[in-house]
Amino acid sequence: MADHTATPPRGPAAAPPSPRAAGPDAPSGGRPAGAGRVALLVGGLVLLAAALAAVSVLSVCFGARSVPFATVVDALTAYDPADTDQTVVRSLRVPRTLVGVLAGVALGLAGTVMQGVTRNPLADPGILGINAGAALLIVFAINVLGIGSLSGYVWFGFAGAAVATFTVYGIAAMGRDGATPVRLALSGAAVTAALNSVTTAILLTDVEAFDAFRFWQVGALAGRGMDVALPLVPFIAAGALLALLSGRLLNALALGDDIAAGLGQRVGASRIVAGTAVVLLCGAATAAAGPIAFIGLVIPHMARAITGPDYRWVLPYSALLAPVLLLGADVLGRIIAHPSEVQVGVVTAAIGAPVFVALIRRRRLAEL
Repeated sequence: MADHTATPPRGPAAAPPSPRAAGPDAPSGGRPAGAGRVALLVGGLVLLAAALAAVSVLSVCFGARSVPFATVVDALTAYDPADTDQTVVRSLRVPRTLVGVLAGVALGLAGTVMQGVTRNPLADPGILGINAGAALLIVFAINVLGIGSLSGYVWFGFAGAAVATFTVYGIAAMGRDGATPVRLALSGAAVTAALNSVTTAILLTDVEAFDAFRFWQVGALAGRGMDVALPLVPFIAAGALLALLSGRLLNALALGDDIAAGLGQRVGASRIVAGTAVVLLCGAATAAAGPIAFIGLVIPHMARAITGPDYRWVLPYSALLAPVLLLGADVLGRIIAHPSEVQVGVVTAAIGAPVFVALIRRRRLAEL
């Protein structure tokens, strides 16, 4: 009797799908996220949003002046200008909290985008000369133009950050290979050193400029009113939209320029879009609150520790983690030195350094 058992077809067998077959959108190992994992990550975002709301309430309630919680509620719902406590809440604490939220969102997203674009796990606002550019034009505004108010020189800080960033990118883009990650880092270091030397030279010759500048340089949320907070909104909103939409671009760039180009990405255009987002976000935040340390450096690593390497999740997590940390540090600075306060830039550095060391010990930071 003839054997009717089916025999496998001859010829080359079908190859198993490549781990990269899912493309840069795959969150880990090329496998698409399951519904359970997506639900878990969405739940994490909800919890972070609740944490941000809670720390915002604390930021409005705590300060050098003791204000009852009922008075805080009245200041927000039934404001009485004759009540001094309500005036403190409305004119000082609410704008300060708003600036903290805006600056936190901006620094978290900007740090994440910068690390993705440069493929450098140590990238922060200083690597592209943002802090140095903002500092130089602020000193120029104080020393040459005689501008002494924060609301006056904040625009010079923003312009300086933007000019420095585009200068760094222009220098890095010279040559056949274009703006590679190494070129960006080297040109950023060179421009930062040059700008810092000019800033220092001006400050050494003008004591008044130094006194006004050092309050901005330490990084602080105190003294920021609505005249500073509201102008930041359109810049940070536009930058945040660009950053959140760049998740696929950053996933592709993480695979390397050649692979990203092979996947159909225009590498140069992608970097320009991401760089524009960084300028809008980090320029506005640095100009308003000063060069706050460690937020843009640590937050992306914290987000990746939770979500994995997929930038479509890393970006929204960074946008919520950063203001929670920034406002929490600001509240802590008010509590530990009551009735005075420790500036938030000092507190974030004290918190961020050990957190970053712990992340270094747990994870290989080079794997972006």
